[in-house]
Amino acid sequence: MAQKEFKAESKRLLEMMVNSIYSQKEIFLRELISNASDAIDKMYYRTLTDESLSFNQDDFYIKVTADKEARTLTIVDTGIGMNEAELEENLGTIARSGSLAFKQQNEAKDGHDIIGQFGVGFYSAFMVADRVTVVTKSADSSQAFRWESNGTDGYTIEPTDYDAVGSTITLHLKENQEDAEESFDEYLDEQRLKQIIKKYSDFIRYPIKMDVTKYEQQEDSEETVETIEEETINSMVPIWRKNKSELTDADYENFYQEKRYGFDKPLAYEHIHVDGTIRYNSILYIPETTPFDFYSKDFEKGLELYSSGVLIMEKCPDLLPDYFSFVKGMVDSEDLSLNISREILQHDRQLQMIAKNIKSKIKSQLKKMLKNDREHYEKFFEAFGRQLKYGVYSDFGQNKEDLQDLLLFHSSKEKKLVSLADYVEAMPEEQEFIYYATGSSIDRMEKLPQAELVKDKGFELLYFTEDVDEFAIKMMREYQGKEFKSIASGDLNLESEEEKKEAEESASENKELFDEMKSLLADKVKDVRISTRLKSHPVCLTAEGEVTIEMEKILQQMPDNQGVKADKVLEINYSHEVFNSLKQTFDQDKETFKLYTNLLYNQALLIEGLPIEDPVAFTNDVSKLMK
Repeated sequence: MAQKEFKAESKRLLEMMVNSIYSQKEIFLRELISNASDAIDKMYYRTLTDESLSFNQDDFYIKVTADKEARTLTIVDTGIGMNEAELEENLGTIARSGSLAFKQQNEAKDGHDIIGQFGVGFYSAFMVADRVTVVTKSADSSQAFRWESNGTDGYTIEPTDYDAVGSTITLHLKENQEDAEESFDEYLDEQRLKQIIKKYSDFIRYPIKMDVTKYEQQEDSEETVETIEEETINSMVPIWRKNKSELTDADYENFYQEKRYGFDKPLAYEHIHVDGTIRYNSILYIPETTPFDFYSKDFEKGLELYSSGVLIMEKCPDLLPDYFSFVKGMVDSEDLSLNISREILQHDRQLQMIAKNIKSKIKSQLKKMLKNDREHYEKFFEAFGRQLKYGVYSDFGQNKEDLQDLLLFHSSKEKKLVSLADYVEAMPEEQEFIYYATGSSIDRMEKLPQAELVKDKGFELLYFTEDVDEFAIKMMREYQGKEFKSIASGDLNLESEEEKKEAEESASENKELFDEMKSLLADKVKDVRISTRLKSHPVCLTAEGEVTIEMEKILQQMPDNQGVKADKVLEINYSHEVFNSLKQTFDQDKETFKLYTNLLYNQALLIEGLPIEDPVAFTNDVSKLMK
């Protein structure tokens, strides 16, 4: 029997496949089972046009058998089989896709979809086997054939005996290498094989059978009897292909647990069935709790991706935008284009369309939860609201329209979380801006001197407690035509005309005093001026420009800190009794005036939660004051 050589390009492709295309060798079993399923699908197609054939689904199955002594793994299918020419055509040329060609010929017919690429997927067997044997008999032939290859050296084809129509693929597994990390013995282990089948091929539409070891304790004895029973490993009918009316909340929650999407209970789920330009089924979950590694570089986003029930990727990142990376679930489509293997997916138009649709569904689900189930939404927002805010800030704000209605912030009036829509709806007619304060805690922001005037006017404040909050708002700039304004910004423009006039007169009268303070603090503040926002407090710091004091604190903590600082302004309450003492020292005692100036500046730093630049000097100044 003459050995046939692979074509040169096929030989190179085989070497590349075995060594690099698949990152996980266990994929080979998925590929061979998928090919077996394709072969049964082809028989189904034949029954649609050939009246002499009948398709009784109970007669069709796939069986996986491991023989530890012989070191062989066998996959049997009762599909359409192959004749000699088809063996030559489909297995003699790597990447020749018999299933793909068959699908193209029959794509107008109703029935099962053919997903296999028999050539490439079949050769994944050589990742774990040093010899592969195929015995097959076509539904169109009385003669069976045997194909055998040890990989790149070529293959042989010869007539043989085989009773039934279908195929048997036998993998002669490689021997374990002493210095190698991997072991090929795992593909002979019953539990490991069941695990791989459940992981990748659980929803293949035909039974995948194995002889499984069972242990039973006899009734009248403590002895345990070992028996072998044939068992169907896969569930065959995926939950996402069932009608929603057939399913309960418990069914969806059980699926969440079975797929190990999380150890929590999902807050909400969405079952999607799309049958239009692109066809797909999907189940999406909103988790209740944050994964331990969610905000770390180790976290991997993505949905499980299936093609006609076969797992393609455990986590397909392209199906979710980063700001919805917390979503768990799966997508199954018959329309995805696959390239050289099922593991490597082309980022094609269909995938982009699915991703766009899924993004819209997630947004709608969250908005519905916000409107109809506020308690659950607030629980979700506590876990993942930070990610939504990052989404607003990232990509130069291009996603803000998608996310702004989903944001919540603490309210000074409501004493609870409110949405931006809630805030704007409650605004008095005369209020121009959406006012906010930033700080490490709500309690601290309640006491900020800068908040006095805004609260005095009866306006609501949003409290920003997370480092990303102000960056996100700066990217948004406005909401429903209302600009955001920090209570620490340069000019709140809330004072009356009379108050403005009084402040201007006082500033003019005390110009030399403020100039002197500005000179003393020249390397610390941009300006010293009269404050119109302070009521009961003597002093505060505000900022001019885009960088606020809170933003400065955050930027200073970053590893690539480039020394970005806010343009600080020291504001003095000219109505406070401390200002009278300041004026007296300016006129009578320059050293004490300098002391008071430094104390007021450091007092303003403490109010803002900023570090005092020279604690020793500050304590000395306080001691001088106490003498």
